[in-house]
Amino acid sequence: MSDTPLDSFSQLQLAEPLSRAVADMGYTAMTPIQAQAIPVVLQGRDVMGAAQTGTGKTAAFSLPLLQRMLKHENASTSPARHPVRALVLLPTRELADQVAQAVKSYAKHTNLRSAVVFGGMDMKPQTLELKKGVEILVATPGRLLDHIEAKNAVLNQVEYVVLDEADRMLDIGFLPDLQRILSYLPKQRTTLLFSATFSPEIKRLASSYLQDPVTIEVARSNATASTVEQHFYSVNADDKRRALHQVLKSRGMKQAFVFVNSKLGCARLARSLEKEGLKTTALHGDKSQDERLKALESFKKGEVDLLVCTDVAARGLDIKDVPAVFNFDVPFNAEDYVHRIGRTGRAGASGLAVSFVAGSDARLVADIEKLIKTKIELEAMEFEEDIPKIREQGRINDGRRAWGGDDPRDVLDTPRPAPRPQRHSAPRDPFFDQPYQAPAATEAPTWEASAKHATVRGISANIKPKRKVAALFKAVAPAVTA
Repeated sequence: MSDTPLDSFSQLQLAEPLSRAVADMGYTAMTPIQAQAIPVVLQGRDVMGAAQTGTGKTAAFSLPLLQRMLKHENASTSPARHPVRALVLLPTRELADQVAQAVKSYAKHTNLRSAVVFGGMDMKPQTLELKKGVEILVATPGRLLDHIEAKNAVLNQVEYVVLDEADRMLDIGFLPDLQRILSYLPKQRTTLLFSATFSPEIKRLASSYLQDPVTIEVARSNATASTVEQHFYSVNADDKRRALHQVLKSRGMKQAFVFVNSKLGCARLARSLEKEGLKTTALHGDKSQDERLKALESFKKGEVDLLVCTDVAARGLDIKDVPAVFNFDVPFNAEDYVHRIGRTGRAGASGLAVSFVAGSDARLVADIEKLIKTKIELEAMEFEEDIPKIREQGRINDGRRAWGGDDPRDVLDTPRPAPRPQRHSAPRDPFFDQPYQAPAATEAPTWEASAKHATVRGISANIKPKRKVAALFKAVAPAVTA
């Protein structure tokens, strides 16, 4: 291999079937990650490759692996002649399906067989395909373990392992499954890790799987693509839908990804936007695989304007000419921000990334700022319908109250009419309007004048006399004795 830097596929001296497949796909110039990684993989070296998402990592590992496996190519119908020799592991179903389609396209002029297995679908068709024998197996970890336990997949002849989106694979939830899968593989193998982001912790984990790897970083780690115009708008949580409508209208956008943080929020937002007149479909983990694939296909065909999705769509999905990405919710993980906005501005095209920032998102924005090493300026969002309309608001520019039309009284020097006297619903009692008059000194108090005087001397007239009750028996005078 010459030391001259490579910039086109014609310089790689690939086998004729692979060169023809590359030409069929219209590829001529290589991306930086392809130019640096392909020669190293062709030498059989382990690789840790970091590149911005959307820069062609799939071809960077697929083409050299197919080139090296051509020595095993055969037209036999026996499954034993087609053992699994290359294993490609990916974190999401959509990404697995996309990579499998790319591998099949590159290998279409060869006798090398490929297959893809992922969850959410019936295992029987996958089992039948595996039983026929395949050289390249693309899989998600969970479903691959299902096939291993069912003895549908035998991995003892694997020569190449690829971990695509490696940070995700080794980060949340996939590490135990990965360790189990790698225990079934031969120890002598070539391991390739490709991802857009590598934290120091992930690098330490990855180094345990690689032997003397060549590290390739074609761009600043965790950088966002320069072709993507980024905006962060400070928006109240209740106004995010209005903000989305306004940006779509002002920019004349036809299609966009809209990312949210939860499956429930994804479904609700998609329904709301559909009711508001936008052709919308949802993509999240609770949907069946058939529904997810149909949603992607309708978006690719332009039948749907907005693809509202969770981070299952943030990694690696390659849909051309998507002009914008909206972060309806700021992602919890700063690395996911890089992946989300990588869905636009792909292959050198320009793109727009808009994030709506609520008051509670300050810490998340600070994490993104730290990761991408760029100062983030929050922009105020002014809604068109909130622009003051003078006559409707009842005020004019000099601060005076408008009286509805050209009223001559609407002048500062003109006195206002005197306030009208208040009206009372009931007439006032004249007694309360009379002046106070002190009672005469000789006049007895009313309560004394009306009191009945007691007949018994020495008892106050204010004490009520005992009530007289008729006697039941007539009193008899005592007899007088002589």
